[in-house]
Amino acid sequence: MFITEKRAEKIRKVLQKRQKDLQVFVDNVTNQHNFSAILRTSDAVGVLYLYYRYLGEGDLINEEITMGSHKWVIHQEIKNIDDFFKKKKEEGFQVVATYLSEGSVHFREIDYTKPTVIVVGNELQGVSEEVLKHADSKIVIPMYGMAQSLNVSVATGVILYEAQRQREEKGMYKKPTLSEKEIEHILHRWSTEELIKYKMKESAIRHIKKINN
Repeated sequence: MFITEKRAEKIRKVLQKRQKDLQVFVDNVTNQHNFSAILRTSDAVGVLYLYYRYLGEGDLINEEITMGSHKWVIHQEIKNIDDFFKKKKEEGFQVVATYLSEGSVHFREIDYTKPTVIVVGNELQGVSEEVLKHADSKIVIPMYGMAQSLNVSVATGVILYEAQRQREEKGMYKKPTLSEKEIEHILHRWSTEELIKYKMKESAIRHIKKINN
């Protein structure tokens, strides 16, 4: 163990509430603020895995917005969309995408206690056709004002907290979805990453002090 036992215990308690079968797929959200806010909300509701496709350039993570939460959500860029969703279907996941159409249903009609991948899309184009074809359900958030859409990070938060509500009512946060072996593996990985970042920061401070002296 590379961190204090107190810190390790805090991480372990967080992992015991992580919902490994509630996942998020972000389809080409290009605004750093939006992507970072989605990561932060995902952490807040216990999402462990966030996947994304990014067709832009530059870093998507703003640490001032994530407040460090990006370190506690395993986020992975996906290159092959078809293979990814095929694998998720084989693992028993339902794919739920935000999309306004005649066949779309109220977002609260979905049973999020099932293994679920929630798909949200680009700020302007929404979820792409390439991704949308894999959706088992298309959902909408009712709008009663002049604007007919929410910011993507806000919409994601609304949906994730509905999923959290359903899962909490069913007691799903009381029983770990990760095995003890999985928890210890992720704990070791995260604690090692924390140590590396601490050492890098420590080294940078020493370097700055050396230059100033």
